[in-house]
Amino acid sequence: MKQSFPLCLIFSISMLLSVAASAQSVPVFRAQPTPWADSVIARMDLDAKIGQLFMVAAYSNRGPAHQKELEELVEKYKIGGLIFFQGGPVRQAKMTNHLQSLADIPLLIGMDAEWGLAMRLDSTLKFPRQMVLGALSNDSLIYAMGAEIARQGRRLGVHVNFAPVVDINNNPANPVIGSRSFGEDREMVTRKSAAYIRGMQDHQMLANAKHFPGHGDTDVDSHYALPRIKHSRERMESIEMYPYRYLIPQGLGSIMVAHLSIPALDSTPGLPSTLSSKIVDELLTDQFGFEGLIFTDALNMKGVADYLAPGKVDLAALQAGNDVLLFAEDVPVAARMIKEALAEGTYSEEQLNRSVYKILAAKEWTGAYRATPIEIKNLIADLNTPEGKFLNQKIAEGASLCCKTRKTSSPSKSSTREKSPW
Repeated sequence: MKQSFPLCLIFSISMLLSVAASAQSVPVFRAQPTPWADSVIARMDLDAKIGQLFMVAAYSNRGPAHQKELEELVEKYKIGGLIFFQGGPVRQAKMTNHLQSLADIPLLIGMDAEWGLAMRLDSTLKFPRQMVLGALSNDSLIYAMGAEIARQGRRLGVHVNFAPVVDINNNPANPVIGSRSFGEDREMVTRKSAAYIRGMQDHQMLANAKHFPGHGDTDVDSHYALPRIKHSRERMESIEMYPYRYLIPQGLGSIMVAHLSIPALDSTPGLPSTLSSKIVDELLTDQFGFEGLIFTDALNMKGVADYLAPGKVDLAALQAGNDVLLFAEDVPVAARMIKEALAEGTYSEEQLNRSVYKILAAKEWTGAYRATPIEIKNLIADLNTPEGKFLNQKIAEGASLCCKTRKTSSPSKSSTREKSPW
């Protein structure tokens, strides 16, 4: 028998879709002067500022030794945030509460939740991957999914979702993007990415577009080696970087920089894009005018870790123009090298203060600065509501219907002409 749903659930989803249809722009995150950020940065010493640059990997399925390491990083090195990986929601909530209680400045909590918390956690709702969402004709469902993921994330004390993937899936041999992309049409990818971003940022979760300047046309996984992109700059701007041109003015909160070798953008042999000032500082910040938070991709990935050792790679990433060092492998060594670079003038105090201020502003924008303890009671139930399950079913049904319709129609070529996706 087909499961029926109460009218109140249908009404809840209808309300979300109605809001989505009327949404014109994203609540904009900009590193503007804010009362809390102003008051905090005024009293920070150099060590505290350096600590804010690090977002360290955390696992709620590991033992006491791992938690002790994190405690030292929070208390001694004043790290700015955590990115949670595998575990369970209750365990993660308890770990978050404990580590937040030790932090002088509240931690910014991030997760890779491209298809929901289930990408990392047990006992949570798994939404479809982006390739399935690419089949939807109704982008309001994508907005609603973004809103629901934001609601679940905020219930768990998460402030940043490293999603969506805005890479154009134009290489069938790509071993790492594939179903994580909305598809191969640049305009469709941009439009659906915007809906996902709006859904999250309308509900106070910072979105993250990745992987700049474009990881779609590679046949190497940057977790294991450095991919090389041989296209011209004109081609990159026309296809790979196309989504960023439109998402940035719409209020995108953060961007993740990929580990790629792109001679057309920086001819330095073997230099990962994460460490290139031409790509991060000059292209993304200056030419694209991006004012949000710039995250490195994970610094333990071979695509960058094989180029420079821990500490050196962190410093080089900051010198290139990144704000947050994601998955830093050796915080003590990196912190020491950053301090030495500041003394030598190879990394400026102006750069440091700009990044720290952006991080603090993001903490204020997301409400992270309040460090409100996560309520453990009813947590699993709150992450698995009937409304969320109903939405998931509607998305699956919508994608299935669209796929059936497309099979009966003739295929259309992917458009590359210059046209606004809005």
